[in-house]
Amino acid sequence: MRIAIATVQVPFISGGAEIHAASLQRELRARGHEAEIVSIPFKWYPPERLLDCMLMARLMDLTAVNGQPIDRVIALKYPAYYVEHPVKVCWVLHQHRQAYELFGTPFSDLHDAVGRRVAEEIRRWDNALLPKVRAIYANSRTVSDRLKRFNAIDAEPLYHPPMNHALYRCESFDDFILAPGRFDAMKRQHLLIEALALTKAPVKAVLIGNSSGPYGDQVRASIRQHGLEERVKCLGIVEESTKLDLYARCLAVYNGVYEEDYGYITLEGFFASKPVVTHADSGGPLEFVRSGENGFVTAPDALELARVLDRLHEERGLAERMGTAGLATLHTLSISWDNVISKLMQ
Repeated sequence: MRIAIATVQVPFISGGAEIHAASLQRELRARGHEAEIVSIPFKWYPPERLLDCMLMARLMDLTAVNGQPIDRVIALKYPAYYVEHPVKVCWVLHQHRQAYELFGTPFSDLHDAVGRRVAEEIRRWDNALLPKVRAIYANSRTVSDRLKRFNAIDAEPLYHPPMNHALYRCESFDDFILAPGRFDAMKRQHLLIEALALTKAPVKAVLIGNSSGPYGDQVRASIRQHGLEERVKCLGIVEESTKLDLYARCLAVYNGVYEEDYGYITLEGFFASKPVVTHADSGGPLEFVRSGENGFVTAPDALELARVLDRLHEERGLAERMGTAGLATLHTLSISWDNVISKLMQ
C-alpha cells in the first residue's frame, strides 16, 4: 500500500515530532508498505501566517502522484490534518495549543485582536474538519482529553515507543540527574537549576539538547548565579551513543515540562530502568509516572524538587526499585509499533 504521512515542520528545526514521523515511516516500510513523509513548512508569526499554512494544507493534493494513486493518508499535526483524501486517518500529535489550553497564558502569542480571530478560526476548522476523517487517534491520553474537552471529538490514545527503545539500558546509578530536551521555557530546565541550589546533598545534573536562544542564556546565567558550574554540565546536542550512555548511568531523569502532549523523555527514562521526576502540571508524563512508585510527581516548586533530589541521592536502592517499576509500567501498557500500525491500517 502507498501511504503519505502528512505533517508540518519549521525549517531548520527538528525534534520529537520529526522523530515521530520518521519512525512511523520506518515501521510502515518494515511491514511492506511504500511510505513517504510530506511536510508543509510551518510559520506561526505573525498570526495571519497560520491561516496561510492552513490553506496550504487544504489545497494540497495527495490523491495521486506521477499517475499512481496514494492509497491512504496518515495525518499527524496541525494544520497538515486538514489535507483532503478519501482514505485519511488522523493520529493527532497536537493541535495548535496556543488556540486551546495555552490561549490566554504567557505561552500563547494569539493575544491581540488579530490573534484572537485567528484562534477562533483554528477552532472552527478543527471542529468542522477533524470529525470527517475515517478514524482519529491521539498520541496520548492528554491529547485525547483535549480533543474531547474543546472539540467534543473522541480519539483513542495510541502510545508508541521512542526511537531505539531496545538500546536503552541500565548500568549504574551515579550522582547526576539527566535532563534531556531542547532548552525551552515550557520545559523548565530553570526549575532544576533552582532546586540544585537548594539541595543538601551534592547532587549533580547533566543537561542535553539544543541550548541556543534567550532561554538557554537564562539557564546558563542561573547556573553561574548559583555557583553551580562544578555540578551542572550543559552538553548541548549529543550523539545517540552518548545519550544512551547518560541514561544508563544517571541517578534519575528529570522531565519538568509544562502540559506536554506526550514526549519521549519519560519513556526513555523507563526503558533505561530509571525513575522519572516530573511535576503535577506536566501533562503527558503523568500518564506514566506514579509518584512514589516509579518516580516522583512534585509541585513545580524548587524546594519540593530539591527534597526529592536529596532523597534519591541518599537512597540509591529506592532509585533502583523505582527504575525497575518504571520499566514494568511500559510492559504493562504493551507499548509497541505493532499495535500502532494495526490500528492505523485497519
